[in-house]
Amino acid sequence: MNAVEDYTVGTNQKDLAAGVLKQAAQDLRRFNGATSAVERELYLDAYRWVISDDSSWPFSFLNVCQLLKVAPESLRRELLADASVGLFGYLARRGGRAARSFQIFLNRIFTTSRYPIAVDSVPLTHVPIA
Repeated sequence: MNAVEDYTVGTNQKDLAAGVLKQAAQDLRRFNGATSAVERELYLDAYRWVISDDSSWPFSFLNVCQLLKVAPESLRRELLADASVGLFGYLARRGGRAARSFQIFLNRIFTTSRYPIAVDSVPLTHVPIA
């Protein structure tokens, strides 16, 4: 294999691993508290995959975490916490995170302006007083 093929294979594996992880997260949220047998089975499959410490399968939870360079225990806690609050709670938490990120973004813009306003640029003697 040459460098391009190595990169392509590595990228494809990471994309697949990220897709498996995303699907499990969606199944945990969507089918938490499901009433039909099929939906309960989808939830249990995702749950068993997340809590498993088996690394014999190439895309087991532990191998996916290793490939994506994520700490398995932290990710487990986050996935299971998101699943326990349901879809509404998950969306509310994501909205809160987005709002905080946007606030930090705006703070950075206004505190690190390239062209700060010079307050002392106009002498007070030239300011008309009404």
